Amino acid sequence: DTPKKNTAARLISSAVLLIALMYVSMGHVMWAFPLPKFFAHNHMAIALIELLLTTAIMIINGRFFVSGGRAAIHLAPNMDTLVALGAGVSYVYSLVIMFTMTATGEAEAMSAVHGLYFESAAMILTLVTLGKTLEERAKGKTTDAIGRLMKLAPETAVVLRGEREEVIPAAEVKKGDVFIIRPGSRVPVDGVVISGEGAFDESALTGESLPVDKAAGDRVSAATVNMSGFLKCEAVRVDEDTAFAEIVRLVEGAAATKAPIARLADKVAGVFVPAVLLIAAITAIIWAAAGHSGEFALRCGISVLVISCPCALGLATPVAVMVGSGLGARRGILFKTAEAIEKAGRTRIVALDKTGTITEGKPVVTDVIPFAAGEDKLLGVAYGLERASEHPLGRAIVAFAEERGASAAEVTAFKSEAGKGLTGIIDGMAAAGGSPAFMAEMPTEAVEAAERLAGEGKTVMCFSLGGELLGIIAVADAIKPDSASAIAAMRRLGIETVMLTGDNERTALAIGGAAGLGEVRAGLLPADKERAVRELKARGVTAMVGDGVNDAPALTAADVGLAIGAGTDVAVDAADAVLVNGSLMGAVNAIRIGRATLRNIRENLFWAFFYNVAAIPLAAGALYPALRITLSPMIGAAAMSFSSVCVVLNALRLGLMRFGGKKQKKKTIDDDEILSEEVGIMTTQIKVEGMMCAHCEATVVRALEGVEGVLSAKASAKKGTATVKSKVPVPVESLIAAVRSAGYTARE
Repeated sequence: DTPKKNTAARLISSAVLLIALMYVSMGHVMWAFPLPKFFAHNHMAIALIELLLTTAIMIINGRFFVSGGRAAIHLAPNMDTLVALGAGVSYVYSLVIMFTMTATGEAEAMSAVHGLYFESAAMILTLVTLGKTLEERAKGKTTDAIGRLMKLAPETAVVLRGEREEVIPAAEVKKGDVFIIRPGSRVPVDGVVISGEGAFDESALTGESLPVDKAAGDRVSAATVNMSGFLKCEAVRVDEDTAFAEIVRLVEGAAATKAPIARLADKVAGVFVPAVLLIAAITAIIWAAAGHSGEFALRCGISVLVISCPCALGLATPVAVMVGSGLGARRGILFKTAEAIEKAGRTRIVALDKTGTITEGKPVVTDVIPFAAGEDKLLGVAYGLERASEHPLGRAIVAFAEERGASAAEVTAFKSEAGKGLTGIIDGMAAAGGSPAFMAEMPTEAVEAAERLAGEGKTVMCFSLGGELLGIIAVADAIKPDSASAIAAMRRLGIETVMLTGDNERTALAIGGAAGLGEVRAGLLPADKERAVRELKARGVTAMVGDGVNDAPALTAADVGLAIGAGTDVAVDAADAVLVNGSLMGAVNAIRIGRATLRNIRENLFWAFFYNVAAIPLAAGALYPALRITLSPMIGAAAMSFSSVCVVLNALRLGLMRFGGKKQKKKTIDDDEILSEEVGIMTTQIKVEGMMCAHCEATVVRALEGVEGVLSAKASAKKGTATVKSKVPVPVESLIAAVRSAGYTARE
């Protein structure tokens, strides 16, 4: 806050002195405002007062002269050089006029005092300082996201010292300390729950509004809020090592770096400043050579100098980048650099890892198909056999059975045959579970079902009792609920999608098809992924989205690497941006924020160029011969400051972008928003039976989006419905036929 306060203090001091100066130079001299009798007809005294007041203002704003002078000495004049020259030339010219007054009579002195430009020098500096103050104030608004994040971190923590609770500063919590979190309090550091349960609001870190349940063994993060429950936690990451502190650093880092497009403005400014100096000199020489007074020639030259600085060009990029990074931070998208924002906006190809990126990253039950028994009995037998197993697929079945409230059958003589399956005795009958090959005999319809499920990339588990097949349970790494819609959103943005995975081709093709990917490359090692990304880069700006250690080389090789926040530290470190909430829609949002930021920068640069192209000739007196119109240095300084503030305000419009929510009337920057931009969208809903999971939903969505005329589709297994959006009427019969072809029952 110190630079901002210093600028404000300089502005206030300059303004007070300027008011006094204007009262004397214009109020008294031009409009006969009252002054002490001592000044009556004492034009030299008036000039002296103007000199003293202007000198004080120049001293207060001496930084312009120091910075501009140093730049000029190093032959690299900058915007401050223009300010210093504009004010300095006005000051020196007025000083010369003042000395000539000492050798003239009263009538000449009276005329000369009207030609003093002390107030112009003072006005230039004050108006530029006003512009700087407004800019800093506006820039301060762009970092509101950072400020709000920092305020979320509690200043104190309640730690246990033996059996006694002690309140200490959060910065003094050490790794291994046990701290207490009560309902309504914020977590001071990253830790692990030792005891107790609670629901935590993690929106500060992930952008998700739904609370997350925490129990013993779960991790809690600094700045999150405990909404219910009393917990004891052990500190794991403290002070600057917390995930929250990393968020602040990433956002600040992005704001401090310079986007490649900013280099254009820097190059232009490097040519622009010397050009302005040359134009100002030529302007003064031409008017003097044309027979105009030295005052007129000098006024035009000074106007050219001041109207061109500090030049909105210098503000066009950094302010937009700061707003864009802050906007991303509020939505759980952490851009590490300004270049990452720009590259995200230029992305034309997105390469995606499969496990943990498109999919959940853990096996879940996707299908339960009973044959010789009901679903309850099938789950009971499967539950009984698998709860004694340590296999990840078995744990998925156990979790599903517990979620459904199934009762586990009592199993005796349990035996696990590695690579084959499980056996045991249930109610005196032989029970078995495993792959279809492990079963002695299977009905034709069961074999067909197993082949169909395997073709979809799922692992098929069969369970029998007393030699009779009870049914089939399919397990797969399910597609995340919003992966298909995110990929569809990318497609509508004109982005090519490619999946890069180390999984087998059959599973990869099944997942890729269900998710709606344009291209699938399977069986890739980390080095293969890195090579694939380099190949894609030859076709256009490429983003890589991944979460694992094996994705790190590809993330580094990509033009912009987007790491899933729940991924490994290596992946997060290798990436250019982090998607904290782990959703692929975050990648869509990152691209849209990047595009919006680039568009804003281009707008700023255009108006900055337009302003200078229009203003410099006007300041040089181009309209004077025809219309007798000139631009005084004071008006030029005011126009220059206004143009800079306008550029900043335009950048701040980025902060108005909305991401959708219950309280918002219009969704933006998500899948639905892309559609909402179009006019005449029609919605059709049908009933769908047979959907059980996210994988089923993705299959139905893919089938519906394959129907001609359909723009997008959404399916809900919970509601048993599918919703289609189109710009032209799509026959319901076509939608029903598409769903049925995918293996599900549909009706109006």
